[in-house]
Amino acid sequence: MSPIEAHNERTKEQYASNPDIDVSRSRYNLHLVQPQGRYREEADRMISAANCRVRKDSVRVVEALVTASPEFFKNKTNREIRAYFEYALKFLEGRQRPDTFLSAVVHMDEKTPHLHLCFVPLTADGRLSAKEIIGNRKSLVKWQDEFWQHMVKQYPELERGESASQTGREHIPPRLFKEMTQLTKQKEQLDALLVGINPFNGKSRAAEIGKLLDSYIPAVSKMRTELNRYQVAFTKTATENEKLKEKNKTLSASLDKAKDGSVLKRLEDAKLRQDYEAALKTLDSIPPEVIRFYENRTQEPVMRHDK
Repeated sequence: MSPIEAHNERTKEQYASNPDIDVSRSRYNLHLVQPQGRYREEADRMISAANCRVRKDSVRVVEALVTASPEFFKNKTNREIRAYFEYALKFLEGRQRPDTFLSAVVHMDEKTPHLHLCFVPLTADGRLSAKEIIGNRKSLVKWQDEFWQHMVKQYPELERGESASQTGREHIPPRLFKEMTQLTKQKEQLDALLVGINPFNGKSRAAEIGKLLDSYIPAVSKMRTELNRYQVAFTKTATENEKLKEKNKTLSASLDKAKDGSVLKRLEDAKLRQDYEAALKTLDSIPPEVIRFYENRTQEPVMRHDK
């Protein structure tokens, strides 16, 4: 709850992990439901007042996100944006007891306006049951269908996005796109170091490149895992793997792992695919002498430890 509260209520001075936040615009954020205290304390107070039985794995807070495409908000005034989210909140108030709402805040300091609503999942008869309120995936899709039906009455230009039941894929969270943005920035730094590199200056740049690779390689590998998780699928090909081995036989196991299965299927999320492919191409462009330097440097501590 604490990280959710810190993000929603903007209690931190800086947000290095979220480059989309423009703190100079945070003053334009607005509350439709003002928190009465800290999320955890308020949630515990509500649960205690309802005399609920609580297990160790009980869900104490549910968070809902409401937004629309960037194009929808283009040229809309702050008053019009507020009206949109107030109308959206009416739907949520009809589905969940408003007295269980901890906070409803509209963020205007990121690329696209959006509403974060946090509530304690107390049922009408006072039980703590997120499962009963939210239900399974089928039930959640129904929530989303009915939400669109509510919104389109006031905003007929809105279209229902493809549901997970149709695509067979989990929703890709905004976090993943932000992580790809960070990876792309690292890629650009690595590209800059690789410009004009040759056998004569390679050794002098190798240390700096190696330092960047320490974070870049795990980031590429992690991104592949995340994309797989959300069914942004990869196809392994023997030809691709063999080509990589020929390019540099001394490539480290971690780099090889990050590179494995780099041929992507045709996907709707073209930007993610393109950015990931660009990250892999940068790894391909590293000269063999730099890779050897990196291999020796990263393997030294392991050898000393073994001794």
